[in-house]
Amino acid sequence: MTNIKRGDFIQKFTCNLKKYRQLKGMTQDELAQLVGVRRETIIRLEAGKYNPSLKLAIDISRVVKVPIEEIFIFD
Repeated sequence: MTNIKRGDFIQKFTCNLKKYRQLKGMTQDELAQLVGVRRETIIRLEAGKYNPSLKLAIDISRVVKVPIEEIFIFD
């Protein structure tokens, strides 16, 4: 029997959110408010410590006006 550890199914990804957020002149707090999450969620996304839901990824993409696949690159 294989032991499956918590997090084994979380896919690794590169997050370019900080770059695009800064290009738009937005703070983490402003982006968080516009997409309906806490600032801590944006911090974790930018640090690559949180995989966004599809809805959140779409909302962020719309706010920063950058395609999802340029913001989040899944390996």
